[in-house]
Amino acid sequence: MSRDLVDDDRALTPAVGKALELGIVVLFVGVLTTALYGGAVPQYRDVVGGEVGDRAVVAAAERVENAVPPSASDVRTVHSVHLPRSIRGENYGIAVENRTLVLDHPSPAVDARARLALPDRVDSVDGAWRSSDDTVVLVTDGADGLHVELTTREQLGEER
Repeated sequence: MSRDLVDDDRALTPAVGKALELGIVVLFVGVLTTALYGGAVPQYRDVVGGEVGDRAVVAAAERVENAVPPSASDVRTVHSVHLPRSIRGENYGIAVENRTLVLDHPSPAVDARARLALPDRVDSVDGAWRSSDDTVVLVTDGADGLHVELTTREQLGEER
């Protein structure tokens, strides 16, 4: 006896076809995501983080240099410095080493330095900032010349 195909026997064919198509799409998205997050995205984040770090340090150095008045005595100035809150998704710090601003970031790929161009009458530069703080530059007159300090509004006892 020969069996004839009944319409009900072919009802699963479209559902199986759609399930296979969906499986192929999910597999493609999984492979693409793994490839991107395994190689391209971290490298991109490192490069972009390095660029943002360079810009942040150069902008901070410019703000520190502009905070020193051209010529004055009995100086006490406070200038705000706006830093990005995070670089590459993490908080960071900026410190002074030998009149150079140095970026301190958890990722070794993010590194930046900027030499400060300050007049000879600046005797000392010290201090450090954290990206999460309200950062300022304090310039005061000392016995041997001007003193430049990287500090926060909170340490100065000032409110914004």
